[in-house]
Amino acid sequence: MTDALTFLKTRRSRPAKVLTAPVPDRAALEALLCVAARTPDHGKLEPWRFIVLEQAALRRLGVLAHNLAEAAGPEVVDANKASQQFETGQLAVVVVASPKPCDKFPQIEQTYSAGAVCLSLLNAALASGWGANWLSGWASHNRNFCTEGLALAPHEHVAGIIHIGTGPAQMPDRPRPDVIALTQWIHK
Repeated sequence: MTDALTFLKTRRSRPAKVLTAPVPDRAALEALLCVAARTPDHGKLEPWRFIVLEQAALRRLGVLAHNLAEAAGPEVVDANKASQQFETGQLAVVVVASPKPCDKFPQIEQTYSAGAVCLSLLNAALASGWGANWLSGWASHNRNFCTEGLALAPHEHVAGIIHIGTGPAQMPDRPRPDVIALTQWIHK
């Protein structure tokens, strides 16, 4: 089995709340972004972009997420949970789904590409020895948060927030899906 397959069979995200400094420097993070950008993107549309959030930006977004969640009310979302990833994070990359007008490749295919970028960035960080976690959360789906906090255009949305930092070297595995039960074979 190749090293890549061994990695993929054993990869394990690190919870964002346990990630600490140090974090990748700019050059190391740019290298990870280059790996993530090698994702299939249907016609070279590049229907995604990156926003790098350093610690001060994360703290600012934590306040915004908390305030918006409090305004929404506890029956909608727990304000502390909505803001936690921003209040404790060290470094995160927002992968923004930014679909392009295109008759040949529908928007849903472009959204799938943005999701693939998230997974590629997560795996690149983990394979490089960093701890990493792919989150979204209530705030990432709140239009006011996306507009005010991240300056997303009306047609854009958050595909994922990838937290990267130093994490535990090993994590216990979690139960994995029963692939046989989830697989259908069609013979004719």
